[in-house]
Amino acid sequence: MSVQPRGELYFRRMTVADLDDVMAIETSAFASPWSRQFFLEELQAACARSVLCQRDGRPVGYVIYWELTGELDIHNVAVHPKHRRQGVARAMLNDIIESAARRGFRRMTLEVRRSNDPAQTLYRSLGFEVCGLRKGYYSDNGEDAWVMERKLQAGFDRN
Repeated sequence: MSVQPRGELYFRRMTVADLDDVMAIETSAFASPWSRQFFLEELQAACARSVLCQRDGRPVGYVIYWELTGELDIHNVAVHPKHRRQGVARAMLNDIIESAARRGFRRMTLEVRRSNDPAQTLYRSLGFEVCGLRKGYYSDNGEDAWVMERKLQAGFDRN
């Protein structure tokens, strides 16, 4: 068994056993968090995939996404507030981008709140561009969402 070096990030798939930690991250990261039931449904969906990021053996972030025909659709990116601005989200997304490009996916999409400038900055730095607007997308307050996409090609260069 290999031991994860202290402070390094380790990625693996999320499991039902992780949901207590995931819910702690989710409720600390979002004003309108997903429910535990919603996560259970996502984990059981045939097209759903996840990346759970650990540091020092503890979950610090995750990404939930769907693999569709030729594309990935990111549904949720969250990092515990104590671990933000440390490259966790960037590392998780780079891992997904690199894997998707290697496996022949052509593009990735996501929605982001119009007011979430830090997330938009991160996504742009990873090659995502605004390609649309979903009016009233967020059910908690009716906020609009930018639709962003990133084209993928073989030979991905890490950002």
